[in-house]
Amino acid sequence: MSEKVGFVAMGEVKGVGGEIPEIGIGMLGYAFMGKAHTNAYKKYPYIFWPPVAIPKLVAICGRNEAAVKEAMQRYGYRKYYTDWREMIKDPEVQILDNGGPNSLHLEPSVEALRAGKHVFCEKPLAGRRKKQRRCGSSENSQAKAMVCFNYRFVPALRLARDLIAAGELGEIYHFRARYLQEWIMDPNFPAVWRLDRNVAGSGALGDLGSHIIDLARFLVGEIVAVSAVTRTFIKERPAPDDPSKRVPVTVDDAFAAVVEFANGAIGTLEASRFCAGRKNHQVIEINGSKGTIVFNLERLNELEIYRVGEEPKTIQGFHNVLVTESYHPFWEHWWPHGHIIGWEHTFVHAIAHFLEAIVCGKDIAPYGATFEDGYRCAVVCDAILRSAASGRREEITYK
Repeated sequence: MSEKVGFVAMGEVKGVGGEIPEIGIGMLGYAFMGKAHTNAYKKYPYIFWPPVAIPKLVAICGRNEAAVKEAMQRYGYRKYYTDWREMIKDPEVQILDNGGPNSLHLEPSVEALRAGKHVFCEKPLAGRRKKQRRCGSSENSQAKAMVCFNYRFVPALRLARDLIAAGELGEIYHFRARYLQEWIMDPNFPAVWRLDRNVAGSGALGDLGSHIIDLARFLVGEIVAVSAVTRTFIKERPAPDDPSKRVPVTVDDAFAAVVEFANGAIGTLEASRFCAGRKNHQVIEINGSKGTIVFNLERLNELEIYRVGEEPKTIQGFHNVLVTESYHPFWEHWWPHGHIIGWEHTFVHAIAHFLEAIVCGKDIAPYGATFEDGYRCAVVCDAILRSAASGRREEITYK
C-alpha cells in the first residue's frame, strides 16, 4: 500500500477495515497556523473514523530554537528543527505542512515537492504572482499539493456552492464580499511581520482579501477585470524589537475593488483591518435571477436564503437555515443537529480532504484549492495593487 499511495507505512493501527497506515507530518511554523493545523491533525482520526491514515506528528520547525522546542513539547511532536531544509530531508516526514510566514511559503513548498513530499501550504503561496507561478509549475511532482483556503470547507459555504451549481440561484448577477477586522487600529501596535511587504507581500489584501477572492472564484467563477483602491492609514509604527523607534508600514491597511466575472456577473470586494468593532467579519452575498444567498463567518453554521416567487407571498422573505443536519456537508462526522461547530473545524475538513487525495488518489480540485488556484488568486491580488497604483481598470491574464 505504501508504494501505491506515496508514503511509508510507519505503524499499524487497527481500524474497521484492518490496518490503518501512519503518515508523517513535518510542520513549518508553530504560531497561529501551526496551532490550528496541529489541532486538526489530532482531531481528524477520531472524527473521520475510520481515517484513511493516522497523522503522525514527526517534526516541527522554526527559527527560534527555544520557542520551537517549547512548541514541540506543547503540541506533541517527536522532534524539532531550526532549518526547514533539514526537516524536508527527514525520511519520516511525508507531508510538509507549511504554516510559516508568507515569505517562507514558496521555497520550502517547491523544495518539498521536488523531494517527493506532499505539501499542505497556507496562503498565499508567495507575495507576488511571478513567484507564485513557480509553485504552480511544481505540480508536475507526483506528490499532492494543496493551498489551505479553509473557508471552502465551511459546511454552509459548501452548501451555497452546491445550490449555485444546481442552478437554484439562476443566473448570477452580483457577488459582494467584505472581510473586516479591527486588530491594528492602535497606532502603537508594533510593526510585526504582517506589516512588512518583504515578508507578508501585502497587507489586508493578502491576509484577508485573498480569502474572499478565492471564494469568489470558488462560488461564482473566474474574475476577468478589477478596478481598485488601497490605503495605508498609519504609515509608521513602533519597531517590534525597540518600541522607541518607529519604522515604516509598507503594506496596505485596506482595499476596495470592483470586479468583473467571466460569466457576466459583477462584484465588490473589500477588506480592512481598521473597522472598529469588527472581529472577524466576513460577509458574502450572492444575488441571482432566482434568489439570494448570504453568509456571515461570525455565524458560520447559518446560511440565509431568499427564493424569488416563493409562496405564499404574505410570508415571503429570507430563511435562516441552520446548516447542522446530517445531510448537510461534513455533518455526518460531527454531532446531532443543532450542535454547532466552530472556525477551527474547517481545518479538520480541509486536512481530511487532503489526506483522502493522497491515500485514495483523488483530485484536490474542485473542492480543495490547488497550487494553480493559489497562483490565480495571486494574479488577482497583483491586478488590484496595479489598479490602485495606476487608477485604471486592470484585466486579468494568466501565464
